[in-house]
Amino acid sequence: MTGFRLNFTPLKEPLGFVKLVEWLTAIFAFGSCGGFSGKNIVTVLCGDGSNQTLDANFHYPFSDSPGGRLASSAEFFVGVATVCFLYSMLALLVYLGYMHVYKDSDFGPMFDFLITASLVFLWLVCSSAWAKGLQNVKDATGTEGISSTLAVCSNLTCQVTEFASLRTLNISVVFGFLNMLVWAGNAWFVYKETRWHSHRFSSQP
Repeated sequence: MTGFRLNFTPLKEPLGFVKLVEWLTAIFAFGSCGGFSGKNIVTVLCGDGSNQTLDANFHYPFSDSPGGRLASSAEFFVGVATVCFLYSMLALLVYLGYMHVYKDSDFGPMFDFLITASLVFLWLVCSSAWAKGLQNVKDATGTEGISSTLAVCSNLTCQVTEFASLRTLNISVVFGFLNMLVWAGNAWFVYKETRWHSHRFSSQP
């Protein structure tokens, strides 16, 4: 029988429980980055002694940030997180409803392991890229970055006097590397379901 059989037992085992954790951490990763919006207050020091203030708004994907296009690493990060979110849901559906089919075939565990291992690598790459991209965002929205890009600052002195909180973006980087570790741990539990693992131990004397 290959029909759907709802069984919550896999959630009590590492294979299913870690997949649920992956689903949650992926939500936090793309939510903390993809939903960001911030505003810096720029003070323009005029020559007559008066000051004026400007709003420097920036938000995901940072394509319209004061420093120019900074979207690639942020979009890559959110894209990987979204793929992991969707794959985790699909895997949980298989674990909870089709585990009898999953365990009876070689294809299911091997496919699951290869995808999981690939996503570990993607988390490493996208988190590293986004960590560097976040530093670029901080530089571009700082006093030097804004002064070099705003036309009004070419002849006048500009200074950022109020900075937007980047706490959620910092958290997104942390969740990126946390996801890498969680998926790496899950890769081991998935590997134990494959024939590679079973053949390795069955061939030992």
